[in-house]
Amino acid sequence: MIELPEYDGTLTAYQPRTAPRPLTPSGAPIRSRAVFSTAHVVADPLAANSPLLLGWEPFSPPALDWDATLAFRRHLWSHGFALAEALDTQNRALGLDWATSAELIRRSAAEAKAVGGRIGGGVWTDQLDPMRPHTVEEIVAAYEEQIEAVEDAGAELIIMASPALPAVAQGPDDYARVYQRLLGQAREKVILHWVLPESDPRLTGYWGYTEWDKALEAFLAVVDDNVDKIDGVKVWPLGRDQEIELRRRVPAGVHVYNGDITDFPELIAGDEQGHSDALASVFDPLAPIVAEGFRALDEGDTARFRAELESTLPLAQQLFEGNALTMRFFKTGFVFLAWLSGHQDHFRMVWGEQSARSVPHLSKVYRLADQLGLFPDPELAERRMRVVLATAGLD
Repeated sequence: MIELPEYDGTLTAYQPRTAPRPLTPSGAPIRSRAVFSTAHVVADPLAANSPLLLGWEPFSPPALDWDATLAFRRHLWSHGFALAEALDTQNRALGLDWATSAELIRRSAAEAKAVGGRIGGGVWTDQLDPMRPHTVEEIVAAYEEQIEAVEDAGAELIIMASPALPAVAQGPDDYARVYQRLLGQAREKVILHWVLPESDPRLTGYWGYTEWDKALEAFLAVVDDNVDKIDGVKVWPLGRDQEIELRRRVPAGVHVYNGDITDFPELIAGDEQGHSDALASVFDPLAPIVAEGFRALDEGDTARFRAELESTLPLAQQLFEGNALTMRFFKTGFVFLAWLSGHQDHFRMVWGEQSARSVPHLSKVYRLADQLGLFPDPELAERRMRVVLATAGLD
């Protein structure tokens, strides 16, 4: 029995599981959907990883535990997921600079080749100085530098929306020209990744409009004009009805990648007019159970697929608890669960985010994960949870 703190300061007795749920990876890719998971990075716990201003002088660059970081990627590939590398789950621009991101993509792509895994790498413009405006040509050049690095590493391109563009683009035609240049030089099909201003206010006015309907039309015009170069699109955060509209309007053969934390079982299962695929950060901690669901879907068992994925919703929503600002610290729960699960030996993060969530929050994450049978070794998870409680004064 373990006593876990609640948000109101009380303690609740909880009896942890004594045996793990059998969740053996198949090693084969998921067939029924295109499914990407992001993957957190594992910090070097003894390095001088400085909180908040990593990558800025005079602070040192982030230091990673490369062995543990790559081992976690092998864990995801073993469950059949493709990997979306160097996005926000990997602390991109939130502790991880472009130089380290490029090295991460290079190492992960080499590992993917060795194990036969699929990998895409995030292309952005985060090597630009965020404290001054840049011309469209400078932004394109920054994109091109990263495109070359990602393609040379052997990864697919995931082109992310640049916060530098809205400051200088004069309208939808400027966006269309930028993306036509980028897509025109891509060696293979790419994923377009558009984050809405609800999540990143710097992207207000992306595609030339502040209104959703007009921005969507401009975005779809770029997709239509370059359809032979586009594997799929990811728009986040997107409501259920908006995503259904999007997937019914993209050209045939273009994937719509879901990444939400509320409706993903329904949207990925789909309806008589189609389904969503997935490029999701939340699959990082949920991988073994989510993979069980996709195996069921591979066999045509949609009911079991939905049951497995719906069982993870309380934990998914707990991990992303909070408002637009605080939910950015979802990675704290990811790393916490990886530590409890034995995927890494410590609970430290490159941006100091191990302290970004409260002990009651982490306690609920632990309880929900244990109830799901997510821990390969429940005894280890309980022992490490007790360390967290003791550190907080609950001996």
